[in-house]
Amino acid sequence: MLAPTPGEMEIPNVLVVSRKIGERILIGDKIAITVVKVSGGAVRLGVEAPAELAVMREELAIEIEESQKAALDETEIFGK
Repeated sequence: MLAPTPGEMEIPNVLVVSRKIGERILIGDKIAITVVKVSGGAVRLGVEAPAELAVMREELAIEIEESQKAALDETEIFGK
């Protein structure tokens, strides 16, 4: 296994690929990720996936999970 180059993040057990603008990554036969824009330190991706599959940023998923846990905790405390 190659060591990450400076500026790269090492993530165990993750496939890391290089793509240029307009190039795609396919996940199975129903999901496609396209590199839309690269600007500075940001990459804009387009995700094509079936409507029944939730696709969201990780930080949003964490926020939703924490909010749901807080609501559940409140329900247990106040019996609402």
